[in-house]
Amino acid sequence: MGKQQDVDGSNGHSGPDAATDGVAGDGVDARLALAQDPTTSHLPLIDLASDPSAVVRKAVATRIDAPAQALRPLTRDRDRDVREAVARNSSTSIANLRLLVTDADRWVRWAVAGNPACDESIRRVMAEAPDKELRGLLAETRELEPELAARLVGDVSPEVRERLATHTHDPDVITAMMTDRTARVRKGLARNPRTTAAQRSALAQDPVVDVRVALVLAVELAETDLRRLVDDRSVQVRMAVARSEVVPPHIRQALCDDPDEMVAGAARDFRPGAGSASVVRAPRVGHRASGTRPGRPGDARR
Repeated sequence: MGKQQDVDGSNGHSGPDAATDGVAGDGVDARLALAQDPTTSHLPLIDLASDPSAVVRKAVATRIDAPAQALRPLTRDRDRDVREAVARNSSTSIANLRLLVTDADRWVRWAVAGNPACDESIRRVMAEAPDKELRGLLAETRELEPELAARLVGDVSPEVRERLATHTHDPDVITAMMTDRTARVRKGLARNPRTTAAQRSALAQDPVVDVRVALVLAVELAETDLRRLVDDRSVQVRMAVARSEVVPPHIRQALCDDPDEMVAGAARDFRPGAGSASVVRAPRVGHRASGTRPGRPGDARR
């Protein structure tokens, strides 16, 4: 993902929280316990949503039973950990998610992408966002509306198109992306198990080596395509055939006498389950462990 910069100024927890959170004996532990207690009723949670401690407010923000009156002000909280927690909360309203998906902080925006409460209105905002990673997360959404998928087919970012090509279940989108001029996009298609036999055969003859390598490592191919790849002009492709978990043994056997000794050795020494096969990534929904952002210690500060 491209390097992006946070612009909301809350990265170091500067401001009132920094002073309040570090004060010993201020009752933070008791209020945190109350915020985390599943028996705490709505009224105390609403009060705790304006607590001086960001740790307490975050505890409220993570609760799926938190009332709307508690979550609403937390969408504008000065601490981004708190806003991110609201963005992940499946009880957060669509109106608040729409606000958070345009948040100044990238982690907050990306957290919205993984919220199961997201609907088409949120995905439309994501499709038009200037944030490339946010569009990439959208591209990996399984149930993506055809109109939005069609928009991403022509996305200006090759990375976004590659992620769509790798994860889409839409046959029309796959067909459209077969003609993409960017090799990394076709490489994404090569890893997509939902391509047709004809599309795989076309990708097996792609002029770019990386596309052919990705294909043979990821999906099962027809005998005619495999025979062609055994004689591929590229040592990298033949090596991929020798190491692929999805290549039948009799095809691999044909490489035991390959003119390149490394390829021949790989074919002879192949052991199933060695972990050399390439797999399709799971959707990269933005997530990070709390307290791991640059310039901030890993311990929780109250």
